[in-house]
Amino acid sequence: MSDVGFIGLGIMGRPMAANLIAGGHTLYLYDLAPLPQQLLDKGAVGCGSGEEVARAAQIIITMVPDTPHVEAALFGPNGVAAGLSKGKIVVDMSSISPLPTKEFARRINELGCDYLDAPVSGGEVGAKQATLTIMVGGPERAFSEVKPLFELMGKNITLVGGNGDGQTTKVANQIIVALTIHAVAEALLFADKAGADPARVRQALMGGFASSRILELHGERMIKREFQPGFRIELHQKDLNLALEGARALQMSLPCTAETQQLFNMAAANGGRAWDHSGLVRALEMMANHQIGHDDSMKQPLD
Repeated sequence: MSDVGFIGLGIMGRPMAANLIAGGHTLYLYDLAPLPQQLLDKGAVGCGSGEEVARAAQIIITMVPDTPHVEAALFGPNGVAAGLSKGKIVVDMSSISPLPTKEFARRINELGCDYLDAPVSGGEVGAKQATLTIMVGGPERAFSEVKPLFELMGKNITLVGGNGDGQTTKVANQIIVALTIHAVAEALLFADKAGADPARVRQALMGGFASSRILELHGERMIKREFQPGFRIELHQKDLNLALEGARALQMSLPCTAETQQLFNMAAANGGRAWDHSGLVRALEMMANHQIGHDDSMKQPLD
C-alpha cells in the first residue's frame, strides 16, 4: 500500500480521499479549510502544509478549483514542490488549463519527479460511488504506478497522451456536457410550454436516439426543480472559459460553446453561480417567460 498525499477536500476531493482510505492506503491531508473529521477518524493524517504532505507521501494528489489554486498548492510558500524528493509523483486531478499544466509538469520534472494531469468527470455522485471517468496525461511509467489508486476512484481510466492531454480531454468533455445540458433544457422547456407533460416526454425520449445520461439525470433535475449542486454553474463557466481561451489561441471558433456560456452567465447574473449546472434551464425559462412545471392553465399550446 502507498503513502498518498491529498490536497483539496471539497465536494469532490473528500469522497475521493475516502475511497483511497477504504482501499487501505495511508493518506496525508491538507486543505485551507478545516480537515474533515470523518477522514481523520478513518486513519488519515492531517498536515500543516503542502510541503509537509509531499515530505510524507510518495504520490501527491491535488484536487482544487482552478489553475491559480494548483499553482499555489504546488509552488507557493510551503507548497508541494518544497517537500518533493527525487522519484515522487505529483498527480493533479483538478480541471484546469492545458497550457499552464505543461509548465507545471516541466517544473516538477526538473525536481526529478513525474507529473500526471488526471482530471475527472462524473460529479459528486461519481466521486462517492468511485465511478469517475479519469483522463490522464503524462508518462506511462507514472501512469502504471498510480493506476491502482485511480481504480479506487473511477471506472473509465485512460492514458490519453503526454502532459496537458488529460486537461485537453477534460475541456472537450465539458464542451459536450454543457451543450447537451443546453439541448435537454431547450427540449423539455419547448415540450412543457407546448402543453405536453415534460416528465412523460423525457420518459419517451429515454427510449430513443436522444437518450443520454444528461437527459436521464439532469432532465429529471429540471423537471423536479432540484438545483442543489452537483456541479456548480460557476465551475462550468470556468471550464468553458478554458475552452474559449484555448479556441482563441488556436485561432478557431466554438460558436455553440460561446452561446451556452452566455446562458450560464445569465443564470449566474441572476443568483445562480452556486446552482447545479442543470440550472442553465432557468436562463432559458426567463427568456421564454415560462417555467417547466408551471400550472397547465398558463401554458400556451402551439398553433
